[in-house]
Amino acid sequence: MRMHKKSRLEERIQACGDIVTVADLTDKNMLRAALTPEYLPFTQIFGNSNPVYLEIGCGKGKFVCETARLNPDINFIACEKISNVLIEALERVKEEGIKNIYFLNCAAEVLQKYLPASSVDAIFLNFSNPLPKEGYKKQRLTHPRFLSIYKQILKNGGEIIQKTDDRPFYEFSLQGFMAEGMQILSTCEDLAASPIDGDVETEHERRFKQMGRKIHRIHARVIK
Repeated sequence: MRMHKKSRLEERIQACGDIVTVADLTDKNMLRAALTPEYLPFTQIFGNSNPVYLEIGCGKGKFVCETARLNPDINFIACEKISNVLIEALERVKEEGIKNIYFLNCAAEVLQKYLPASSVDAIFLNFSNPLPKEGYKKQRLTHPRFLSIYKQILKNGGEIIQKTDDRPFYEFSLQGFMAEGMQILSTCEDLAASPIDGDVETEHERRFKQMGRKIHRIHARVIK
């Protein structure tokens, strides 16, 4: 079902302009657009040189807001391509006065446009769309074309943490991480049965657990 556009969406996003960069993709060729850097000035944005963690597909912001509050010495970049969803996260951060979160309103394909090489310490992939049809495989956020982007922006030894309720997507991702030469630090096939300290529950995760679905988790490290 199509989501109705939020009222005054553009105006509300502009009101949050100090905590978000909205991608200007005049060039619809994302590969070409990503080649023109507009790097985020982390030190200027956050006022410090703390480690930078990235969440790709932050949705309404529950995970990144709670994780940022638990980790005040880490800076968080939260990426979400759907403005209609992102606005809730933006307004929550403004209302709650959280200072260590900044947002990117862009698709994962152009992350390299905004994030310099070897600038990110960790990436969270929380309940990305598994896109089960074979024809959509290249759009999965753990397809090799995306993993190559992550390897570029992550520091040597940087980490990727993925959670999903979709078993085939979990297996696809695990195989992809290993094929890219990443070190698998841990896997979990039922997060409710084996909870991990400090792991914040997302909106989707809570709903899936209530439905009795198992939550799978992969923790991998990039070795360059």
